[in-house]
Amino acid sequence: MTMTQTDIIDLPLRGISCGGCASRATKALAALPGVIEPSVNPMTRHAHLRLDGATLAQVQDALTRAGYPAELTTTRIEIEGMTCGACAARIQRALEASPDIAEAQVNLATRAATISHAPLASAADLADRITRMGYPARPAGSAEAKAPVHDTEARALGADALRAGLLTLPVFVLEMGGHAVPAFHHWLHGLVGQQALWLIQMALTAAVLAGPGRRFFTTGIPALLRGAPEMNSLVALGAGAAFLFSSVVTLAPGLVPEASRHVWFEAAAVIATLILTGRYLEARARGKAGEAIRRLIELAPDQARLIRDGKPVLVPTASLRPDDLVLLQPGERVALDGIVTEGQGHIDESMLTGEPLPVLKAPGDAVTGGTLNGGAALTYRVQATGADTVLSRIVAMVESAQATRLPVQALVDRVTRIFVPVVMALSALTLALWLAFGPGLAEAIVAAVAVLIIACPCAMGLAVPVSVMVGSGRGAELGVLFRRGDALQKLASARVIGFDKTGTLTLGRPSVTGIWTEGLTEDRALTLMAAAEAQSEHPLARAILQEAEARALPLPRAESVRAEAGRGLTAEVDGLSLLIGNATALTEAGIATAPTLLDQAEAAARKGATPVHLAVDGRHVASLALSDRVRPDAKATVAALRAMGLRTVMLSGDVPATAQAVGAELGLDEVKAGLSPQQKLQEIRAMGADTVFVGDGINDAPALAAAETGLAIGSGTDIAIEAADAVLISGESAGVVRALRLSRAVMRNIRQNLFWAFAYNTALIPVAMGVLVPFGGPALSPMLGAGAMAMSSVCVIGNALRLRRAG
Repeated sequence: MTMTQTDIIDLPLRGISCGGCASRATKALAALPGVIEPSVNPMTRHAHLRLDGATLAQVQDALTRAGYPAELTTTRIEIEGMTCGACAARIQRALEASPDIAEAQVNLATRAATISHAPLASAADLADRITRMGYPARPAGSAEAKAPVHDTEARALGADALRAGLLTLPVFVLEMGGHAVPAFHHWLHGLVGQQALWLIQMALTAAVLAGPGRRFFTTGIPALLRGAPEMNSLVALGAGAAFLFSSVVTLAPGLVPEASRHVWFEAAAVIATLILTGRYLEARARGKAGEAIRRLIELAPDQARLIRDGKPVLVPTASLRPDDLVLLQPGERVALDGIVTEGQGHIDESMLTGEPLPVLKAPGDAVTGGTLNGGAALTYRVQATGADTVLSRIVAMVESAQATRLPVQALVDRVTRIFVPVVMALSALTLALWLAFGPGLAEAIVAAVAVLIIACPCAMGLAVPVSVMVGSGRGAELGVLFRRGDALQKLASARVIGFDKTGTLTLGRPSVTGIWTEGLTEDRALTLMAAAEAQSEHPLARAILQEAEARALPLPRAESVRAEAGRGLTAEVDGLSLLIGNATALTEAGIATAPTLLDQAEAAARKGATPVHLAVDGRHVASLALSDRVRPDAKATVAALRAMGLRTVMLSGDVPATAQAVGAELGLDEVKAGLSPQQKLQEIRAMGADTVFVGDGINDAPALAAAETGLAIGSGTDIAIEAADAVLISGESAGVVRALRLSRAVMRNIRQNLFWAFAYNTALIPVAMGVLVPFGGPALSPMLGAGAMAMSSVCVIGNALRLRRAG
């Protein structure tokens, strides 16, 4: 391998804090074959190395295993000129062959590439590399990329298809009209003669191929010369061969045997026209596939009423800043995320959460940009702008999911990689066989052209990405955000679903429903516990604090507060040593539990409450019961999942009696309780493949990451949950059923698309080759092949668009 400038890699690393870290990272790189002269600077926290055989993906893997992952940059590039899966696969292979690129995902449906690369490679440089391959490219978000690509492409293709149709119509009528109506044929030949008719057809067909059909030749022929033929190459060869043979018959008939002196100008013209028409319909359909994102973007209003000097002033939304006060009139959409400061009314959040019922908002409540106000005026303070808003993050998630290549795409890539060369070989074989056993040269050329045209693999390339595109967009409308597109495939094969309890199957808003004490009053016990829990974010801690606030109890200052996950906490309050937690925590600390308090707490637990115990200076003095209501839709959700054939399991850190009571109420298949976070991880791993875990997205991040598919139930203002594969922004457990149904619908749709694409080619290539002719069957006309090929892509996209009604 010749060393070039691009083989010199400079990478910023995470986790480098000293010379020892740098030494370990350097050692990890040096152990990787194909890495030359690696060095890590502990001051700049950068790794400098040369690659001679190793890839950036291997470098990243080695650094990650060492604990110092590289901070790679992700860039999205818009690409023009991709017409089939072979184009996308070729661009992806070329990009991933570059030493400064770790991964590239090229999506035919979105006409974009998502590239993970070393920071020194600029977006403009990446776009230039793709452009040099013959596919004009530009960084996403650039001024040139702002126009709606699908709309622009559809308009251009529509205009070209119309021009091609107008030029092709007289060619088709002159040739085929004579075959259909013999009197018309004789009248034409008597009027102008056969030679003049052929010259007219040749001129009109040349106008079609040199004008609207020029794109097939300007793209397809260079690709063929580079040894990388694709769909345009097949069309150029097919239409070009039909036109050239017919032109020779017209201008130099002596070069062709008399029996083969037929012209096929109408075939060449109709092929170009039908394929242009198919691409136009495809571009329109792809535009519809991206409507979900456009509708989300359009939810945010362009203007808002900024309160300035006490009066509302209409200003552009882009000019708003955090802490600005905005007046929201009845019927208006919320401009940006904020907190209500004045007024009370209902807001329709259905376009973000999928929930149809409006939500009551009062001072202190969060409002989300893009949601629709009801009949009351509200004032809110802006909290987030630009890319930090919930709506922007939702759009980013959906775009990221749409750009992801599903594992099933690998099969399609392997097929399309060899498909075009195989088709060209079959076309050549067809020509040879027809010349050897057929009636003549003209028929041999027609059969070879038919094979070229019928086998264009555009439907194959679209089968997977267009379904992902529509499905992930539909998910956003239903309040299901797939952070990674491959979650769509993994979720469809789920067989076991594990649930957290608090905040997932229950509302996560527990309240104190019982207090029992020995040796001190209820208020004193509450005061001590609330003081210790004041700094905790746990739902149970908030319930204790709310009860203390309701009783107006003054809270002393707690010191030496230390929490232990899954057990409780220790603290010192008013000179007393406190331990607050479950019965296991008391036992492990060597504290004897008071039988009366324990019995009362366990009786409450059997009814679904969570017991919390207080020990003061090593003595068990109080027990509390905290009840958390089951979510209204949880029972129906569990029943629906079981009806879909899934096994449901609760994995809870709560006491067994409480968890069993909730599990019995909901009809779960299995309940595992009293689990520490580490035990919960072990249980998830033990459940094996095709496992889903559903949690609240905050406390359950490790479990969400450990499961094969993690579903985070989050609120509309807390959706950026990095550990989860998908986020249910409605906060309702019913979103789990929606996600599963949508995932299964998408995978079913993909299988249908792949069957249509593969079966179509498998069935029609032999027909085009003429295998039915010896048995009295028909030979496939190139025109019919072009029409069938064009409609195959339209049918694949049309089938995917049915997902807009899924869920």
